[in-house]
Amino acid sequence: MQVSRLDEAARAVAMHQLPQWTYDADAQGIRRSLRFGDFAEAFGFMTRVAILAEKADHHPEWFNVYNRVEILLTTHDAGGLSQRDIDLATAIDAITA
Repeated sequence: MQVSRLDEAARAVAMHQLPQWTYDADAQGIRRSLRFGDFAEAFGFMTRVAILAEKADHHPEWFNVYNRVEILLTTHDAGGLSQRDIDLATAIDAITA
């Protein structure tokens, strides 16, 4: 399935709907930083996201140190932010709500 990069207008609408995320122009994607009570909570969150990502066949770039998880979502095949990133970000937000 061909995935297209979002144009500027679509990106603006998506970012309005994802207030926890910031657009990173250099990475052509969106970022979110999360903090948890401890490593076990952070790892549990990452496990839940990993299951969602695997089902969607769309995987985050992320970094974890102790209770902190940094996430970058971008679609390399599309050359930047796509609807797949927005969908995964929305699913991640639902987990953290």
